[in-house]
Amino acid sequence: MAHPSPAPVQLIRPKRHGDARGWFTEVYSEPAFAAIGIDCRFVQDNHSYSAPAFTLRGLHFQAPPRGQDKLVRCVRGRIFDVAVDVRHGSPTYGQWVGAELSAENGHQLFVPIGFAHGFVTLEPDCEVSYKCSDTYAPDADGGIRWDSVDIDWPIPAGTMPELSAKDRIQPLLADFDSPFPYDGRPLAPLA
Repeated sequence: MAHPSPAPVQLIRPKRHGDARGWFTEVYSEPAFAAIGIDCRFVQDNHSYSAPAFTLRGLHFQAPPRGQDKLVRCVRGRIFDVAVDVRHGSPTYGQWVGAELSAENGHQLFVPIGFAHGFVTLEPDCEVSYKCSDTYAPDADGGIRWDSVDIDWPIPAGTMPELSAKDRIQPLLADFDSPFPYDGRPLAPLA
């Protein structure tokens, strides 16, 4: 689904309303998100738990016609979340944006179809929740290797991140034949 937003990847900062008891926030409202150009329909919620610090998950996507827009938030701990432009013909192909998402800051990252997504945990015991615009389709599951893009991962020098067996053997970006078309919107810095 095409999105009319001015920037394909967006950092969302939901407002928190607090008092002596704590706070309340609205993390998703279809009309509010449509007003900022995010007009997809979310059909699946995922939740991951990562025990060790510097667990890296990614860089993942689902290929067309089962592509997934994602709305990602960290509900426990802190992560560094990234989106990499993998749209064939994009002037920003292979470039990335990233942001720290934490339970404390409540920020969310919208990652549209055509971008590989990944994150690294910055402390132990992190939980990440994300909405997807399509259900999981094993035949469309894909990815690129986390270290084949020049991402400035906030991982201490000499530390190897915790990776799944699948993420260790993803193809390099240089060897990737993208199934995603460029939609005319280059990747922009996060506002």
